[in-house]
Amino acid sequence: MKLRTPLAAAVTAAVVAVALLGASGCAVTRGQETVGAYIDDTTITTQIKSRFFENKAVAGSSISVETLNGSVMLSGFAKNANERTTAETIARGVNGVKSVRNEIAVRP
Repeated sequence: MKLRTPLAAAVTAAVVAVALLGASGCAVTRGQETVGAYIDDTTITTQIKSRFFENKAVAGSSISVETLNGSVMLSGFAKNANERTTAETIARGVNGVKSVRNEIAVRP
């Protein structure tokens, strides 16, 4: 099928985009059930990361935070065991956190 006008091409692109958006659903991802759960998890992650950057004992740029349904997973690298423990303590102190899995490796 050859499109003869820019208008026809634009309409076709819009129809395809709407079809793809309808098929993929809302912004909820990673198996979460509601948009509210996604927003709560994003808020938890943001609060943990901001507390890492406020705390001089934790290198926030070296530690990743992922949250799913209130369960937090920390990964990345710490300079020592104290930094690893402090990061976990900070994460546990954020409102809405149900559990923390600490996968931070201590780099010698």
